[in-house]
Amino acid sequence: MGAHELTPKFTPEITPTLEELQAQERRLVFRRFDHDDAWALGSLLVELARERQAPVAVDIHRGGQQLFHAALPGSAPDNDAWIARKRRVVERFGASSYLVGSRARAKGTTFEESSRLDPDTYAAHGGSFPITVEGVGVVGAVTVSGLPQLEDHRFVVAALEQYLEKFR
Repeated sequence: MGAHELTPKFTPEITPTLEELQAQERRLVFRRFDHDDAWALGSLLVELARERQAPVAVDIHRGGQQLFHAALPGSAPDNDAWIARKRRVVERFGASSYLVGSRARAKGTTFEESSRLDPDTYAAHGGSFPITVEGVGVVGAVTVSGLPQLEDHRFVVAALEQYLEKFR
């Protein structure tokens, strides 16, 4: 397995459908999410990234507060800017940045054209995923930047699946 492959089950050529992306969001829900959860999830993301030598930055926000941030070797300041832009999409639309961008593409347009939002402020590229709490809704976002957008998205989803399986 190459340094940037996440797991053998991922096939970058296959783009998930809108239904698959929406199902991920329905499935990946927390019972609660506090500072300790942010630390544990962020640490898991860093551990997985180190195993794969992935040049990523990782960020977790909840309620407007940054609870976790790490920049691994090979990441750059631009990754932090991408994190902020992708996270704003999750905060505004309540859905993963990849799903929001995919919805625009499914309509034959781009997020930039359809949303009319400043592309320097918002980026509907994969890598930011809503932190949703049962009975509450979206309370934050977990974001990764440094890989191609679909890989960023899949990386976050894989970590969330692993975390929730262990701690749910």
